Amino acid sequence: MNDRPAGAGGIGRAGVSARPVRTGTGITASTAVRYALVPVPKLSLAAVALRSGLHPDLIRRFVALGLVDAERDSAGRLVFGPTAPAVLARVQRLRTGLCLNYASIGLVLDLLDRISVLEAALRRAGTRSETPPWI
Repeated sequence: MNDRPAGAGGIGRAGVSARPVRTGTGITASTAVRYALVPVPKLSLAAVALRSGLHPDLIRRFVALGLVDAERDSAGRLVFGPTAPAVLARVQRLRTGLCLNYASIGLVLDLLDRISVLEAALRRAGTRSETPPWI
């Protein structure tokens, strides 16, 4: 009898290795481990550039600045998650809408993510009311 979760530490269904997936990012990351049942599709740098309308060199700069997450494949090329074009669009909206430099965009993105986490926690706790506390 095996005590490990299904697919842990070996080859799962259909010959796909089950790797743990970390939930969340940064300081507020959950420590729970989930196992991906379906492999997450990865996008190449060319595909992300085509979908986002940005030059690949600019995307590489965003990766270096930490504005978008990327990994390296076995050949050393950048590969991105399926949400990378949306993240890049958000960066571009902040750049053009607020006239921010890229260093400050990283700070704004972190703050927006923290606000989202806090609002979600308030919704889960049911303590958020529709009327502001100052009224």
